[in-house]
Amino acid sequence: MRKPLSKIAVIGCGVIGASWAAYFLAKGFSVAATDPGHNAESSLSKWIHAFWPSLEKQGLAPEASLDNLVFSTDLHSTVKNALFIQENGPERLDIKHSLIAAIEEAALPDTLIASSSSGLLVSDMQSGAKHPERIVLGHPFNPPHLIPLVEVVGGKLTSPETIERALEFYRSIDKKPIHIRREVKGHVANRLQAALWKEAFHLVDQGVISVADLDTAISSGPGLRWALLGPFLNLHLSGGEGGIEHLLEHLGPPIEDWWADLGQVSLTAHTNKKIIDGVRQELALHDETLMRQQRDKLLVSLLQMKKDSDQLP
Repeated sequence: MRKPLSKIAVIGCGVIGASWAAYFLAKGFSVAATDPGHNAESSLSKWIHAFWPSLEKQGLAPEASLDNLVFSTDLHSTVKNALFIQENGPERLDIKHSLIAAIEEAALPDTLIASSSSGLLVSDMQSGAKHPERIVLGHPFNPPHLIPLVEVVGGKLTSPETIERALEFYRSIDKKPIHIRREVKGHVANRLQAALWKEAFHLVDQGVISVADLDTAISSGPGLRWALLGPFLNLHLSGGEGGIEHLLEHLGPPIEDWWADLGQVSLTAHTNKKIIDGVRQELALHDETLMRQQRDKLLVSLLQMKKDSDQLP
């Protein structure tokens, strides 16, 4: 089914903005992009051409073309007549306010403005806007052109209709949007990552395990299951015939003991050095460019296999 939108505006063309732009192009939209940075246009072109092979493997829309990209340093012409705006500016509230004010001068009054902000709250970003009801968080998981997740969050002044429109738009372009029902710092996925990072840093800092072995513990262990199912469904399957009820009954007390024993850690210079040295030692065994390419290749294959399955969410 052909998408009802034709022009999407991408504000900010760093790695996230460029990844969004490439994805929108692959889905057959015309993309107008803007960024005031030095060499922003050439950088955007470089990133999109680097992302395009992976997008081709995933399958392009019939209308998809790199020729559908228009870059301009003029924000007003970029957002004019756009029916969806993906904003990817710096994580600074003053810049967000400035961008939103400029967008609203030229954008259609009912155009959705979705921000890719990783940490700022929508309620803070929409303060002072002429049409705060149409501002929503559309936070992707990096890189947006490959990872399906988009976190959708409304602020205090965001209308329910805007949230539904945003969710429906992302679904229509084959994303996996989730509705976060209350604003919290870092949203949901980053908070889950941060919880794991905290214990990972603690275990390395305490000399329990090396950086390389901790990476293996995740990539060759629970990370394989997490790529297929979320934590609750994985717990359910781990409970055997009794499912989640059996697991909570028998593993509930040990889990609470592990929670109580989780460590506290601060990113001191000493701790940071341990992590940096460990990562460098691990990287010495690999070609980083090839590692990134192989990661993306395997990710595309995994996404396709998940798509072909009718039993995995």
